[in-house]
Amino acid sequence: MAAEGEYESILCMKPDVNVYRIPPRASNRAYRAADWKLDTPDWTGRMRVTAKGQVAYVKLEDKVSGELFAQAPLREYPGVALETVSDSSRYFVLRIEDDNGRSAFIGVGFGDRGDAFDFNVALQDHFKWVKQDTEFSKSAQLGDSGPKLDLGFKEGQTITLNIGQGKKRDKPRPQGAGGFGLLPPPPGGKIAPPPSSGSSNHNIETDCLLELDSSNSNTVVQSNTSSDLWGDFSAPASSVPQQSQPQNSGNWIQF
Repeated sequence: MAAEGEYESILCMKPDVNVYRIPPRASNRAYRAADWKLDTPDWTGRMRVTAKGQVAYVKLEDKVSGELFAQAPLREYPGVALETVSDSSRYFVLRIEDDNGRSAFIGVGFGDRGDAFDFNVALQDHFKWVKQDTEFSKSAQLGDSGPKLDLGFKEGQTITLNIGQGKKRDKPRPQGAGGFGLLPPPPGGKIAPPPSSGSSNHNIETDCLLELDSSNSNTVVQSNTSSDLWGDFSAPASSVPQQSQPQNSGNWIQF
């Protein structure tokens, strides 16, 4: 039932509709428009389809004065209050009701197939909305009756927030061939050239030990730079040959 004070909206309006008296249904078979006297309708007027809440109303009104001829409240579609016929898409069977609760079945039809299509779609859209609204209301009721999640703090419970204290990841420093970090370039962006070959040979000569030839005191023999200058530390002392001392040490220069 529509509640008092609800707004009534217009779903569809058609200026021409025909009304027919139909014989009572003798069996459970569907209605057929061919059984009606389609050439001589019993009443002609306009149709206005309105909605108030979840109930739709099909109202048959006078074209000129707008006086109500009959109306049919629809609480579902398709249903008993509005049925289609089996032999045409332009005709329907409508159950009308008066203020005293009495009802009767009449036939209604449109001369244009497009008007019948608009009438059918308007009712389908309305009751599709009714179904969605009913499901939403049931979901809301189930949500209110279900267990509620307690998100409040218990007594003595605290929470700590760390804002702006994210850890920064250190970028890895580039590694050289030996795994050591590369040194920064010198000031000014200039790199010192490698030492010349002359200075390198001078260093090698100064690091070499000089030995005296026993046969000739004036000859200086340069030791091999590739040999070990300090000898084998792990060899025993007896294995190292001792240099024979000259008989007359005064003729030799002692280094």
